[in-house]
Amino acid sequence: MSTPTHEGLIGLTIRLSKAIHRNSSEEVLGTTLRGFVVLSYLHDRDGVPQQELGDAMCLDANSIVLLLHELEDEEYITRRRDPSDRRRHIIELTDAGRAAYTRGQQGRESVEDTVLVGLSADERAQLGQLISKALDGLARSQAPAAAGESAPVAAGVTSA
Repeated sequence: MSTPTHEGLIGLTIRLSKAIHRNSSEEVLGTTLRGFVVLSYLHDRDGVPQQELGDAMCLDANSIVLLLHELEDEEYITRRRDPSDRRRHIIELTDAGRAAYTRGQQGRESVEDTVLVGLSADERAQLGQLISKALDGLARSQAPAAAGESAPVAAGVTSA
């Protein structure tokens, strides 16, 4: 197997990301790709602060608000004030959001089957572990230095 070294991991990752975007549609996932990723994040961590969600999605404050408005309009999420800090919003999945996530899972599997056709099940699992490890390391390296300071968004990350 040859890997073009001139692209590096960044080039390869961007190409893979573009293939995922090309193969993901609202018809396949039941919502936008960005919406499905948010529903997936909330499915595993329901009731998260809006800023945490924005940081995890690598979106600035304005972009996450626009995305959350879309998901609220679809009645997939609710935002409520954090009783311990009225300045913060807590994001929660609704029953409709859980159902949309469940429907989208089949579409996600279809997209992964198409895009990762060259990988075995073990290689897919390993890829998932490595990507998770890279994202965890990135999150730790960008953790706010002081209470109340927002974490910087990774350079070059766009709101896809």
